[in-house]
Amino acid sequence: MEYNELINQEMFFLLAGPCVIEGEEMALNIAEHVKKVTDRLGIPYVFKGSFKKANRSRLDSFTGIGDEKALKILAKVRAEFGIPVVTDIHTERDAEMAAEYVDVLQIPAFLCRQTDLLVAAAKTGKIVNIKKGQFLSPESMKFAVDKVRESGDDRVMVTERGTTFGYQDLIVDYRGISIMQQACQCPVVVDVTHSLQQPNQASGVTGGQPALIETIAKAGIAVGADGIFIETHADPRCAKSDGANMLCLDLIEGLLERLVRIREAIK
Repeated sequence: MEYNELINQEMFFLLAGPCVIEGEEMALNIAEHVKKVTDRLGIPYVFKGSFKKANRSRLDSFTGIGDEKALKILAKVRAEFGIPVVTDIHTERDAEMAAEYVDVLQIPAFLCRQTDLLVAAAKTGKIVNIKKGQFLSPESMKFAVDKVRESGDDRVMVTERGTTFGYQDLIVDYRGISIMQQACQCPVVVDVTHSLQQPNQASGVTGGQPALIETIAKAGIAVGADGIFIETHADPRCAKSDGANMLCLDLIEGLLERLVRIREAIK
C-alpha cells in the first residue's frame, strides 16, 4: 500500500475493525461489510484488528487466539478484499513478526515513548501509526514522530485517543488535531471509540460511552482530522475486548454517510 494513497485524498480515511481478532469468520465478515460501505462512499479503508492484546486489566482477560493464527487471518483479509491491514505491536519482536503480514504497525498509546519499539517499527519500513499517550500533550508527539523518521521511515501518522481526565474518564481536546498536524507534519487520526473508554473500573473491565461515538466522530471530521479510527463488532456485548465502547457493525454505514457530508461541507 502506498502511503500517499491515504494522505493525498479529498476524503478522510478509515481504520476500522474489531478490537482483537477473535476468529477468521468474524474478521472476514466485518471486513466485507465495511469495505462495501467505504467503496460506495469513496473512503480509503484500512482493516484494523489486534493480533493480541498485551494491555489488559486482569490476568484472566482475553488476549488473543494465538499470534501466528491471528496474523494469518489479517493476511487473509488483505488478500481476499485487497485492502491494507493494521495491527498493534508491543515489543520489538512483535514489529518484525507482524510486518510480514500487515501494512501498518500501530504503537499503543501507553507505549508511544518507548524508543526501542518505535525504532523497531521504523526499521520494518511499514507505515507506523503512533497513538498519543493519554498523559502527553499534542505538541510532545513530535518527538515520537521524530524517532521514527530519524530511524529511516517517513511513513508515519499519529492518533488522538483522549487524554486522562480524572481516574476513570478521558476527554478529547480538539485543538490537538490542528496542533499535531502542524507539529508533526503528518496525518492525524481521531480514535473515536477509545476516546470514549472509561478505564480503571473497580470490576477490572473497562467501561465506555458508545452513545457518544457519533458526537466524537463528527467533531473530529469537522476540525479537519485526516482519518477516523473506529472499533466495530457485529455484537459488541459479546466482544472479547473493549465491547463497552465499540460501535455496532450495523450502525457504521449511517455514521460514515453523515461524516462524508460533513467532510464535503468543510472542503
